[in-house]
Amino acid sequence: MDVREAALRWANTWAAAWEGQNAEAIVACQAEDGVHWSTPFAAPHRGRDGLRKYLRDAFASEVEPTRARFAEPVVEGDQAAVEYWALSRYESGPLTISGCTMLRFNPDGLVSESRDYSFVESGHHPFPFGW
Repeated sequence: MDVREAALRWANTWAAAWEGQNAEAIVACQAEDGVHWSTPFAAPHRGRDGLRKYLRDAFASEVEPTRARFAEPVVEGDQAAVEYWALSRYESGPLTISGCTMLRFNPDGLVSESRDYSFVESGHHPFPFGW
């Protein structure tokens, strides 16, 4: 399993699936027993069903499709870090989300663990770094 390929597949899937609100595409990147932390201060979303519920709830709160860009993964061993930038709109107005996801992959190239760290700012701020 090539971790760089797995991380690129994950990032490309997220970029397309977030805009299309396609939870199933993202869930397919996660191992059956994978664990996702959407924030370090809440209980994790366990397994594919846990991730699916989190994604469906998150997508339901958006009032128009999110536009997202993901950076080139930084890879070490079975882990990768992927920075992202997203322009979302909710009932409360537009938001920009800037974050990084820390990923660990199993031997099949599926995510066994993911942890999101993000910052949210009111308004839409342009994509940085030529994304």
